[in-house]
Amino acid sequence: MTGYKVEPIAQHKCRTGENPLWDAERKRLYWTDIPTGRLFVFDHATGEHEQIYEGEPVGGFTLQEDGRLLLFRVKDIAIRHDDGKVDPLLPFKAEGVPRFNDVIAAPDGSVLAGTMGKKMKGGVFHLTADRNIKNLWQGTNCSNGMAFTADRRRFFWTNTTTRAIYLHDYDEETGAITNRKPLVQVPEGVGAPDGMTLDTEGHLYSARWGGRGVFVYSADGSQVSKIDIPVDAVSSCAFGGPDMDELYVTTAMYDEQRPDAGTLYRVRGLGVKGLPEYRSEIGVD
Repeated sequence: MTGYKVEPIAQHKCRTGENPLWDAERKRLYWTDIPTGRLFVFDHATGEHEQIYEGEPVGGFTLQEDGRLLLFRVKDIAIRHDDGKVDPLLPFKAEGVPRFNDVIAAPDGSVLAGTMGKKMKGGVFHLTADRNIKNLWQGTNCSNGMAFTADRRRFFWTNTTTRAIYLHDYDEETGAITNRKPLVQVPEGVGAPDGMTLDTEGHLYSARWGGRGVFVYSADGSQVSKIDIPVDAVSSCAFGGPDMDELYVTTAMYDEQRPDAGTLYRVRGLGVKGLPEYRSEIGVD
């Protein structure tokens, strides 16, 4: 993978920029800075970007069918309306789980929400349309990137603590996630896998915290290339743009001496297109 161009498009000094999410209808990208409790939006047509939320830290979010943002915060799940008003929907508290971290809407409109954890109590929760939330599994201090394959039959999950990416079977009718298999194991000393996304050819794009790039893997877990990003802590990535052929990459101020740390980057010229993310359909009214 050569000939691509990496360009900085927004610098808000994000302590931990995360969860980039493309809104195909409005042609804009959202992302969060978790520690400072801020949300931002980048408008593709104008190139303008701005902060649209400040409050309780948002560990991850989804786009609802109507375009509103479903926020997974420290103590609750909330809805952000288009006018900026935020209404709490569901309180959240779990032993050994300080907050959410990275979430994804499933094909059926439910949401899989990762969490941070203490003593390996972090994992993934499942939120259904009727606001029922249950713990699917534990076993990490930092649950991270997730993705569904185009055929809706497989599901990827990142365990940053153990530096591993797993592949599961996914049953769209029942929502069951089964048969976990290790797909990628990142060696010690070269960073840890973080957020992820997929392209239409089935390649997995895994942001590498401490690895200065986005690592690209084939369906069998073999590394096929690396997209170099000029900062150490690369936290997540998502395809976007009108033709879904631009890769947006969030970073963190891992090294505060670097003036470009915490920047949102855009990668063009990869020659591939990404899969659009699903929208959540959680009852909010």
